Amino acid sequence: MAFAIDEINRNSNLLPNVTLGYSLYDNCVQVGIGIGAALTLVSGQEEQVTLEENCVGATPVLAIVGDASSTRSIAISTVLGLYRVPLVSYFATCSCLSNRQKFPSFFRTIPSDAFQVNAMIQILKHFGWTWTGLIISDDDYGVHAARSFHSDLGPAGGGCLAYTEILPQADDPAELRRIVDVMRKSTAQVVVVFAHQSHMLNLMKEVVRQNVTGLQWIASEAWTTGTSLQTPDVMPYLGGTLGIAIRRGEIPGLRDFLLHIRPELHHNNTDGNSMINQFWEHTFQCRFAPPPAGWVEAGGELCTGQEVIENEDTDFLDVSNLRPEYNVYKAVYALAYALDDMLQCEPGRGPFSNNTCAHLQRLEPWQLMHYLEKVNFTTTFGDQVSFDENGDALPIYDIMNWVWLPDGRTEVQRVGEVKRSAFKGEEITLDEDKIFWNFESKQPPRSVCSESCPPGTRMARKKGEPVCCFDCVPCSEGKVSNTTDSMECTSCPEDFWSSPQRDHCVPKKTEFLSYHEPLGICLTTTSLLGTCICVVVLGIFIQHHSTPIVRANNSELSFLLLVSLKFCFLCSLLFIGRPRLWTCQIRHAAFGISFVLCVSCILVKTMVVLAVFRASKPGGESSLKWFGAVQQRGTVLVLTTLQAAICTVWLVSASPVPHKNTQYHSDKIVYECVVGSTVGFAVLLGYIGLLAVLSCLLAFLARNLPDSFNEAKLITFSMLIFCAVWAAFVPAYISSPGKYADAVEVFAILASSSGLLGALFGPKCYIILLRPERNTKKAIMGRDTTK
Repeated sequence: MAFAIDEINRNSNLLPNVTLGYSLYDNCVQVGIGIGAALTLVSGQEEQVTLEENCVGATPVLAIVGDASSTRSIAISTVLGLYRVPLVSYFATCSCLSNRQKFPSFFRTIPSDAFQVNAMIQILKHFGWTWTGLIISDDDYGVHAARSFHSDLGPAGGGCLAYTEILPQADDPAELRRIVDVMRKSTAQVVVVFAHQSHMLNLMKEVVRQNVTGLQWIASEAWTTGTSLQTPDVMPYLGGTLGIAIRRGEIPGLRDFLLHIRPELHHNNTDGNSMINQFWEHTFQCRFAPPPAGWVEAGGELCTGQEVIENEDTDFLDVSNLRPEYNVYKAVYALAYALDDMLQCEPGRGPFSNNTCAHLQRLEPWQLMHYLEKVNFTTTFGDQVSFDENGDALPIYDIMNWVWLPDGRTEVQRVGEVKRSAFKGEEITLDEDKIFWNFESKQPPRSVCSESCPPGTRMARKKGEPVCCFDCVPCSEGKVSNTTDSMECTSCPEDFWSSPQRDHCVPKKTEFLSYHEPLGICLTTTSLLGTCICVVVLGIFIQHHSTPIVRANNSELSFLLLVSLKFCFLCSLLFIGRPRLWTCQIRHAAFGISFVLCVSCILVKTMVVLAVFRASKPGGESSLKWFGAVQQRGTVLVLTTLQAAICTVWLVSASPVPHKNTQYHSDKIVYECVVGSTVGFAVLLGYIGLLAVLSCLLAFLARNLPDSFNEAKLITFSMLIFCAVWAAFVPAYISSPGKYADAVEVFAILASSSGLLGALFGPKCYIILLRPERNTKKAIMGRDTTK
């Protein structure tokens, strides 16, 4: 501070014609003494004040640089804030001091702990350390840092605290044993310590005693550069420590200034109580005051004040690592620039009431505070200095690494920085190649409560544990997660399903009665085979149309029946293949009309048999006139037209449509035809069933009629097969899902068609092809004597 003020006083561009003075007070690390010193300074009641002849006015202290401690700064700023006296601290980092309502005149050139916590969180986030322990000191410095960690670690870094322990103020062996035991048992390999060097010394004694190794330490700025911990017995445990350090700066000319400092031999300083005199006595092992009796004889000497300080090996002259000193330097210059801005105020354009300016002889501290809030300058080292609305400087920290060299020496090297810019927010820069890791692998450790959940799983919180402790639960069917540590599994779109790994969606398998699967091939083959048999039988009948067995019982209806059976076999093909709109609409209509045509022919043939039998009785000739060829054709046409009308009404009112059904199987799309109107489908089937039952009853009544040309027995047998098949079809169709419903219907069509074809035409083809001697009128009439 003395150097900065001397440099400012020699600078003709800054505060020209104004000489700055200062007073130094030692707070003795006591809050009471610190407050007393501050009040003494601002009240102008110093015990000894020397005024130069040209000084005009009172001897006020307009601002104070300090205090170094957060706790003492809180106490001092609480009092000074009442009078709006600026207090610019170079080392107090407690985030609570950013509260402008409680501390309206507090400023600082060191970043707040709130940013230091964020800087540490950025380091944890950079290395993926989500499971950390936190140890704090039992004061405002530690308590407020812990509060920030608890509130910011999760949202900003996605991490959790495994434990939070408070170091005792004094050396408490039992409490320290408990804390180190917690650290040793915890799975967290990273430990963040917000404490002072004195607290860390006590902690490390217990760490060394219990031999707790394998930990990665994160140091707060209070002990990052502390040399008292860099000892051979402690470095095996603290080697590789990453720490937050105050921004290092360079102050040109400081070393020369220090070399020219000499003790004051006059002005009542000969008692050796001044700080410089004490330093001089300690460095050169001499005394300014007359020594006690016997002291000189013991080898002591009197100080002359002319000793050469440059030849001494002392940290006093080491200006290579200026950190708190650099903040003091910036604090003094901030006050000087604020004072300079105030003195450049033009009368009538001032910021105070009635546009007045402040005057140097009547200057009030609150007036200087107004300009201090707006100060903005750049140091010779290139750092910008300004204060935000909370009195905090633009935050920037160095990241330090404790290197344990093979020869046993220790080096604290800079490996990066963390800063906050107005445009990019918080930025971290790390040179990982320079970092020394105190592990056998020479790689950063892994510190997580639970390992990351791979794609295909989701995170499930463990009850009663932090959010970083979780189980990885596989996604359920139909849901996927394609990122690591996914909180939820997302459902696949309707036409997609989850892959076996549950990490992406794949198109669902489609299911329908296909021509390419074995069941479809079998049904298709059977349908075509039945159609071919119908064609062959029809060809046989056409070729032998003049034979008695073909002409018996209305050959025209037999030909029509064969054609309808061929259509029955072919309509089953409409049920195979992927459902389309036209196949859904045609399949049931074609099936219904074909079977009604078939059953109508059988019904008319049966009615003709009964009519012929009745005509053979006396007085029954008139019954034949109702069953001539025209009437037979008309009856078949009317019965078939009625089924066609039913199908038309059904298709117009509620047409069957293709439907993608996902209810049967979650991972499959079942293509099917919904009937549209269940009533229409039921009427269609009911009408076929009605005709079939009627045919069966009539054939049953005519089964014992004479003459072997009578087909009643064959019709009865065929209709029993037909009715049995379709009676079994209804419950099987209702209970069969998807393509199996279509397969059941096709099977029913093929079975009933094959039954009718075999029962009605099998015996006739057998006689035509293999027993031609029975294909005579006499044999058919039952008059063949050679039976």
